[in-house]
Amino acid sequence: MKLLKNALIMDYKMKEYKLSNIYYENGIIQNIVPVNKPLNIKCKEIIDAEGLFVTSGLIDPHTHLGMKGDSQGFEGIDHNEKNDPITPNMRAIDGINPQDITFKEALRAGITTVGSGPGSTNVIGGQYACIKTYGSCIDKMLIKFPLAMKVAFGENPKKNYNSKNKTPITRMGIYALLKETLQKTIEYKNDSNRKFDVKLEAMLPVINKEIPLKAHVHRGDDIMSAIRIAKEFDLNMTLDHCTCILDVLDDVLEEKFPLILGPSLGARGKIELKGKSFKNVAIVSEKIDICITTDAPVIPLEYLPLCVGLAIENGMDEWKALESVTINSAKIMGIDDNYGSLEIGKVADIVVWKRKPFISVTSPKIVIAEGKNIII
Repeated sequence: MKLLKNALIMDYKMKEYKLSNIYYENGIIQNIVPVNKPLNIKCKEIIDAEGLFVTSGLIDPHTHLGMKGDSQGFEGIDHNEKNDPITPNMRAIDGINPQDITFKEALRAGITTVGSGPGSTNVIGGQYACIKTYGSCIDKMLIKFPLAMKVAFGENPKKNYNSKNKTPITRMGIYALLKETLQKTIEYKNDSNRKFDVKLEAMLPVINKEIPLKAHVHRGDDIMSAIRIAKEFDLNMTLDHCTCILDVLDDVLEEKFPLILGPSLGARGKIELKGKSFKNVAIVSEKIDICITTDAPVIPLEYLPLCVGLAIENGMDEWKALESVTINSAKIMGIDDNYGSLEIGKVADIVVWKRKPFISVTSPKIVIAEGKNIII
């Protein structure tokens, strides 16, 4: 048994700060008790949190971690397969490089779990994975695969294809191509004499509602068009980015699709980012549970705590902000039984912060991933 003592716990269920002792073994939290009621257990390792703030490991559900190598140029760009607008058979696990320096930077910033996968060049980009930021082999870092099927709307697929190669250059074309692929998948599923098709085979978990579409959407009309398609084909879907969601907020709230907002840090590099702001994130969070994303490497993943702090500074409730990068992100990826909060039976991903997180610019003093002490 291992012990993290004198931990001032911040957790979404408590919504208050409690000085506690956390007992964990074999990477799993075994017990959490008040410091004045310690368990009579002999612990082989004891870490003193010294009354500092402690959270579960942070989670970003939308990144391209390890798929666009830091400082590598063309040699490390593996997140967009640009030879075809329809590539559902592309798998994140075949492109993620765990040795990229951004993994260590993320872990040192307290981010222990992410969703990572293809970018938004293609109408259908491929299969996302949920992974740990700790490890050296992607197969051992996997939490869930496939996690989702990436699809993209708006400027990104528009600007990457053109009429010379007979691919969509309008929003009409993008949506028509997605619907065509979904319809072909349904026919493929229902054909008892079907011949193996690698693309349609990859789409079957989407049609079967085993995994959601992960929709890259910024503009209000794209958000609503994505919802229209998901409803037409009875699909699960997350709405990712949603930069201009305030334009259609009431309509989106009626539909209750999970929301991943961001990145809200940095400049507005294209017209469909006109609604980009942390103030808007705060406004939406008052209406519905959300997740905050960096879209790393668009914003370096290590700046996720900073993004949360800026959302709080712009009016987001402190506890909702914590939830947006812990339990909400775990729920949206379907891993909340084991991740996203400090609870008995969950994985011991624990972060001890030097100062109160999010409220000030701070970094962890200790990061524990799967019960293993990473940083002191």
